[in-house]
Amino acid sequence: MDLRVDITLAGCLADAAREAIRPHFRTPLDPERKGDASPVTVADRAAEEAMRAILNEAAPQDGIVGEEFGTSEGLSGRQWVLDPIDGTVGFLAGRPIFGTLIALLVEGFPVLGVIDQPILGERWLGVTGQQTTLNGKPVHTRRCRELNGAVLATTGPHYFDDHQGEHFMALAARTDHKRMVMGGDCYNYAMLASGHVDIVCEAGLKLYDFAALVPVVEGAGGSMSDWNGDPLHADSDGHVIALGDPARLDDVVEALACTH
Repeated sequence: MDLRVDITLAGCLADAAREAIRPHFRTPLDPERKGDASPVTVADRAAEEAMRAILNEAAPQDGIVGEEFGTSEGLSGRQWVLDPIDGTVGFLAGRPIFGTLIALLVEGFPVLGVIDQPILGERWLGVTGQQTTLNGKPVHTRRCRELNGAVLATTGPHYFDDHQGEHFMALAARTDHKRMVMGGDCYNYAMLASGHVDIVCEAGLKLYDFAALVPVVEGAGGSMSDWNGDPLHADSDGHVIALGDPARLDDVVEALACTH
């Protein structure tokens, strides 16, 4: 699969999102609340509008799935999946650990992913069959020989319901919980791809939250799956495990004792 044109297009999308987001960072904003009570800002909407305008011109046959403006059906069997600001809470707090997520799905499976941090100027690119890069330089996950030495990350405990939280804490108890990382949204997955975190575990994610992460993590030598260990795709239920060392998958699934 030749994705060179798509890689260039994804870079243009990320550049456009950066230009839309940067002027609003650490400025007074009045966020609105969406139906799920999560915040949304003018920056979220402006970034997605900018990316959609490019896609409508450059790839009119492709579908688009965006967090802010929903789904536009395509005719090509391909979908661009956009999350203009993954981590709006962090963005509003002036913390540069949010990111723009851009994914290309072919027949429902992610084949290209971008995590772009517009303030720090960091861009991870993952493409099926290729090594993941950070600003053009290869990055690698790290090996983790024992689960009890693993650094576990998640966005926050309040994103789990009681049932999910019990399973997460069962996993946390098996890892190096004194080094557990809270907060970070998509930036945790970027850190995992770059070898600084061993496991990210979350639940309740939407397609636009995880699609771009899959090629980035897998291209760096890691793995992504649901809590049963199955590959992620357009119909996955939002329970996500990212591992720097795929050899730990059975250990993590066992620790989660998943019964959902």
